[in-house]
Amino acid sequence: MLVACGGDRGAPTKAVAPKAPPRAASPEVLQAAGIDNTVLAKALFGAKGTGSAQPAAPYGGYAKGCLAGGVELPETGPTWQAMRLSRNRNWGHPDTIAYIKRLSAKAAAQPGWNGLYIGDISQPRGGPMLTGHRSHQIGMDVDIWMKPALNLTLTRPDRENISSISTRRARGAYTNDNWTRAHHEILKAAASDPAVARIFVFPGAKVQMCRDARGNRDWLRKIRPWWGHHYHFHVRLSCPSGAAGCVDQAPMPPGDGCADAERWVQDILNPPPPDPNAPPPRPRREYVMSDLPQQCVSVLSSR
Repeated sequence: MLVACGGDRGAPTKAVAPKAPPRAASPEVLQAAGIDNTVLAKALFGAKGTGSAQPAAPYGGYAKGCLAGGVELPETGPTWQAMRLSRNRNWGHPDTIAYIKRLSAKAAAQPGWNGLYIGDISQPRGGPMLTGHRSHQIGMDVDIWMKPALNLTLTRPDRENISSISTRRARGAYTNDNWTRAHHEILKAAASDPAVARIFVFPGAKVQMCRDARGNRDWLRKIRPWWGHHYHFHVRLSCPSGAAGCVDQAPMPPGDGCADAERWVQDILNPPPPDPNAPPPRPRREYVMSDLPQQCVSVLSSR
């Protein structure tokens, strides 16, 4: 269920430069903070059990950054439950926590739903994770389960053992019988919130929503097809206003994106032949602290 999320196929994927681009942590700064730069950043951030005692701020980009002043989503609320609590990934920027509460209240109005089951948001101080995601590093991403949240009194052990449901068939070309109109309405509400930058979901769901949408279709632009994302959908919020050290993803291409989603589906049903001249994929290098914004040193070192 943990699938890395990225940019839009066929669209620019480089990040938009912020007003004050974050500077990478220098050897001098790391030495002064007593941080061993040979230790992987995921080990350092994964060891932190609480948020930093700082004003809330995301630093860097969704897949290379950290989170100051992270806020913990309460394990249970009137219209949500945080899942897989042993991971300690129910932390985010205050804007993200507020968004989850808004969306879960709207989800609770759907037939058969009492709210939302919330998957991974971020670690207490963001940063690279020990397992799973490459993104979710600045507290502005959240995974939301496709399983209707009927029971909001699940125990901690329940939340470790219960699973979400898949809503795809034919490897993601189509939705299956688990997909309902309520899923459409919840995703529409999720994308219609002005705080949202984009939402990742499997291609067949995007195509189905394009076919079922009536009236204003502007919200569809934020629904982006991506591999996986049939057990959950992934919401990515825009950088908060005034967060100079936060790097937004590149703007989405114009239009509702429905034709692009259809192309994804056709590629699933009729995969193009492999390119014999394509170079082998490069192994992804694990980050150390000198790869991250300099502000992440103080985030990591804060009490």
